[in-house]
Amino acid sequence: MSQTSPGQPAALSPAATAAQVHAPLSVGQFVAVMAALMALNALAIDIMLPALPHFRQAFALADANAAQTVITAYLVGFGVGQVFMGVLSDRFGRRPILLAGLLVYGLAAIASAVSTDMTALLVARFIQGLGSAAPRVVGVAAVRDCYGGRQMARVMSLVMMVFMAMPILAPSIGQLILLAAPWQAIFAVLAVYAAVMFVVCWRWLPETLRPEWRRAIRPGPILQAGRSIFGSRQTVGYTLASGAFFGALLGFVNSAQQLLGQVFGLGDWFPLAFAVLAGGIAVSSFINALLVERMGMRSLSHGATLTFLAVALTMLALALTGWLTVWTFMPLQVMAMLLAGLVFANFNALAMEPQQKVAGIASSLIGAVTILIGAGGGFLIGQAFDGSATPLALGFTVSASATLIVLLVTERGRLCRSAPVTD
Repeated sequence: MSQTSPGQPAALSPAATAAQVHAPLSVGQFVAVMAALMALNALAIDIMLPALPHFRQAFALADANAAQTVITAYLVGFGVGQVFMGVLSDRFGRRPILLAGLLVYGLAAIASAVSTDMTALLVARFIQGLGSAAPRVVGVAAVRDCYGGRQMARVMSLVMMVFMAMPILAPSIGQLILLAAPWQAIFAVLAVYAAVMFVVCWRWLPETLRPEWRRAIRPGPILQAGRSIFGSRQTVGYTLASGAFFGALLGFVNSAQQLLGQVFGLGDWFPLAFAVLAGGIAVSSFINALLVERMGMRSLSHGATLTFLAVALTMLALALTGWLTVWTFMPLQVMAMLLAGLVFANFNALAMEPQQKVAGIASSLIGAVTILIGAGGGFLIGQAFDGSATPLALGFTVSASATLIVLLVTERGRLCRSAPVTD
């Protein structure tokens, strides 16, 4: 049992020290605020799903898949914006960049609501995506500012668990709004949410970036950060793996309304079905939070990737043979979403782990690459929709295979080990 000298304060645990960094917020409050910030992104995507047929009708879109670009435009802005947010937050601090991003997000939501043609809507959505990059980058960087290692993975899992309530609820929220108001009201809700988070963060969220970790916007520090990020086999490998895997999830999001609502005939039951599927990620994120400190990030995420590939191959075989109905698709998709929750938090934590002193830039680049690769893959899967589930099943298989290949290269052919790779 450790002892301290009289008058000497007892040593604080890592968790207590971290809590001091984000005071006055407690650990639970910090997790809730980070989750709410990240939920801005999920809400901006999933609340749109019931409205996709309305966009097609309002703007006379000839292509049935064209309405999906409302999601893709946002994701591209979201990915591009992250390239800059880390540099800015490392220089000026987390708070000012976060508040500016929330302001842009809200104003772009208002611009989306008053759009009179599809081009204007897509531009506004792109700008909204740029603004939403700030909450995402600052959220991840703030967690890294305060926590490290498996403790960071546990906190990220808790954040993901709370945050995943939004994808579960968002389609139902969108559907309820459409029952009472036109599609423009959806963007009004996004603007109000941004305003609420602006007030909460301005009032209670402290600056988590330590003064000695601030970096001037000069070529030297940026190049130094770049060498740290791109010189890390672990960071690069898990970033690419995240992007490849994310393509499968975005492919499902892009085609979910058409596949579940039309092909499988769920109609108005689509929000409930989507909530069940999204709930799989929330459940597995909670499971990950319980297990990651004991089993390790690699064992959980690698095992989940291998199992996801098996699920994807099963789905593809059933689709090709005509046996993939709503009754066989839903259990397989639930399993796929459960596995996704064991992948994303751990992949992101593994990519961020070596980058504590350049967390802002690292969070930016990791997020940007993940989103842009995922958006590209998801766009291709969504645009390949042909009135059947075959393109989605094939997309799942390709994405999972690519992820597995990247993991094997990153880990030098050894999966599920606990020791870090040697850069």
